[in-house]
Amino acid sequence: MKQSRLIALLLAVMMMAGILSACGGSASYADGDYEAQSAIYEADEEDDGGDGYGVVKLTIKDNTITACEFTTYMPDGTLKDADYGKEGGVVANQDYYNKAQRAVAACSNYAEQLVAKGELSAVDCISGATISYGEFQEAVKLALKDAKQ
Repeated sequence: MKQSRLIALLLAVMMMAGILSACGGSASYADGDYEAQSAIYEADEEDDGGDGYGVVKLTIKDNTITACEFTTYMPDGTLKDADYGKEGGVVANQDYYNKAQRAVAACSNYAEQLVAKGELSAVDCISGATISYGEFQEAVKLALKDAKQ
């Protein structure tokens, strides 16, 4: 009987630790919806990554991130979607288009990882989407800063 109580106590402690780490450790966050934008990234001549910025939308409930959306945009505000990587609506360079689309797909993956893993430091970078990863990291940090109590 004592062993089952000890196991129950250990499980309760582990659950509380998971809740506290869900939003980045011992910080306390207010319930609500939060949105933040990364700075605009501008590629240089030698960087074939796309210019733009990322926007994250978080929902926090009971100190846990329960929902996350992440989208990326061109500097002019155009959403990076299925047309991202095309020139004039046409795929002029298939390799470039494929890379651009991997970056677009990574956005939802980053958001899903954050909700599933519970903390930003546990979100893994995806090859071919490192610029988006940096934008995601920055935007989430800004949103959590707004949510901090």
